[in-house]
Amino acid sequence: MLMSPKYYFFLFTLFFLALPQDAVSQKYSNEFLTIGVGARAHAMGTAVVASQQDVYAAAWNPAGLAGLPAEAGLEIGAMHAEWFGGVGNYDFLGFTLPLSSKNQRIGVSLIRFGIDQIPNTLSLYEADGTINFDNVTEFSSADYAFLGTYARSFPKAKGNLRLGGNVKIVHRAIGQFATSWGFGLDLGAQLERGDWTFAFLARDITTTFNAWSFNFTEEEREVLELTNNSVPINSVETTNPTLVLGLARNFSITEQIGLNAEFNLIATTDGRRNTLISGDPFSLDPALGLEASYDDFIFVRAGVSQLQRIQDFDQVERLNSRPALGLGLKVGKLFVDYAYTDLGEDDGRSTYSHIVSVRLGIQPKERR
Repeated sequence: MLMSPKYYFFLFTLFFLALPQDAVSQKYSNEFLTIGVGARAHAMGTAVVASQQDVYAAAWNPAGLAGLPAEAGLEIGAMHAEWFGGVGNYDFLGFTLPLSSKNQRIGVSLIRFGIDQIPNTLSLYEADGTINFDNVTEFSSADYAFLGTYARSFPKAKGNLRLGGNVKIVHRAIGQFATSWGFGLDLGAQLERGDWTFAFLARDITTTFNAWSFNFTEEEREVLELTNNSVPINSVETTNPTLVLGLARNFSITEQIGLNAEFNLIATTDGRRNTLISGDPFSLDPALGLEASYDDFIFVRAGVSQLQRIQDFDQVERLNSRPALGLGLKVGKLFVDYAYTDLGEDDGRSTYSHIVSVRLGIQPKERR
């Protein structure tokens, strides 16, 4: 079906409205990293900074990698998710392995969030003002993050203390028009005391930056100016720190049935946001997750996060949220997880996503 020129201009323009125009800190900068990885985490409403102790912990709380014992050996994880009805693709690939020294682990992770087949309408019109759809080409907008993780456990008589950190490199590209490179650090901790686990995460503790550079021809600059779009200039976009507190508790219902409950409180520092507790510069966003297990074989999960106040057309305010459900299955050293998460109602429509992730443990052979 042939689409109108207005549609093409609208879709193309969206990607330039979000480009940085100066060097000040911006809300929702590098927000693709806060989406998170792993179907278990999404099914629990992303409330996992205290309980995530596998290869996916690198993206949630790097200290969690140290929760894997050395005898677990190498663990590999992969995830694929399609957001907004398949418009955006979110992928993860990572691995973790123990060091020769006791209670230490390293991990390597790669994250990509991309939107492909975006129409480039800068050459839609010919010099005489006629429309030529053959001039419309396509490009991709993709965000990449490389995480190098180190974690160490400190066993104590009263409980284990785990510490970890990420070194991350961020690369973002919008077709041939714009690219950026960035660098940042994350720090995390988990403390176990009996059935309780306390956690702390400082994401982007160094204030992560992205240095943008742009490449437009003179003809493209002229089209942007004629359509009332500002021409971006080389600039630096910064991401303020985010602080997360986590509290989790394990319950033994029977010998075969267990329950894990976790509460997270997320504090952003980039100004007022539409969260349950909104302030400047701090805004607080709670998240809650539950995980029931049977015989350490099958897992049922549920969670809720992103509580927001919204107004309908009658100016009536109500509380909106992002609920989630999921299942997990463990077969030997293979874990398969699924999550269904709804991004929230929008004028009666539901925007939901299906997330599938796997984990595989590879133990070294014992020497005789």
